[in-house]
Amino acid sequence: MRYSRVVVKLSGEALAGTRGWGVDPAALSALAAEVLAVHEAGVQIAVVVGGGNYFRGREANDWAIGRPEADNIGMLGTVMNALMLRGVLGTHSDAPVRVMTAVPIPEVAEPFIRLRAIRHLERGRIVLLAGGIGQPYVTTDYPAVQRALELSADALLVGKRAVDGVYDRDPNVDAQARRFDELSYDQAIRDDIQVMDQSAFVLAKEHGLTMHVFDVAGQGCMADICAGADVGTLVR
Repeated sequence: MRYSRVVVKLSGEALAGTRGWGVDPAALSALAAEVLAVHEAGVQIAVVVGGGNYFRGREANDWAIGRPEADNIGMLGTVMNALMLRGVLGTHSDAPVRVMTAVPIPEVAEPFIRLRAIRHLERGRIVLLAGGIGQPYVTTDYPAVQRALELSADALLVGKRAVDGVYDRDPNVDAQARRFDELSYDQAIRDDIQVMDQSAFVLAKEHGLTMHVFDVAGQGCMADICAGADVGTLVR
């Protein structure tokens, strides 16, 4: 295997599937199967879960509420998604799963403690990370990079919905958009590539994190990347 430990970033939209909101049972089952395929290949895997299928902090103005309050609501959405994913993983497999949150909710999940998370991974447990970093004004892009660095992951796998990598323009709008097989962080920052937050790119660049951006609906993509296949766009 090319990688022995990875962090996967799954957006809330990936769990919503074609519904666009909430959780789609078929999409959730498919994602659980992809995570299990990586685990069964012997790769240690942690998953950072987004919450955009329920609420986004940047929608605060639409609801006439403050951004910090809106981001707190969004963080709770990530916890809901992590619990849903844990439940489906438990239905599909006997693999041990732990949910860890940046916002303490001891009745339903463990608090995120870096060394404990690493111990879970070393013992073959799937770790689901929710709550971002527990602070407002941050999307789950930045926490995904931060958690990958904290857990000494070999790579961060970023699953995107309806796109199979990084493009120079929106491929859903411009048919002439060109997909990058490989991209440097310098270029992504310079050209304001919108596939992730700029702050996430900056943090990943500063610490030399390898990132793969791929189509979350592509069957076997996560396991294939871990095994060495060139899937999607490599960012480094």
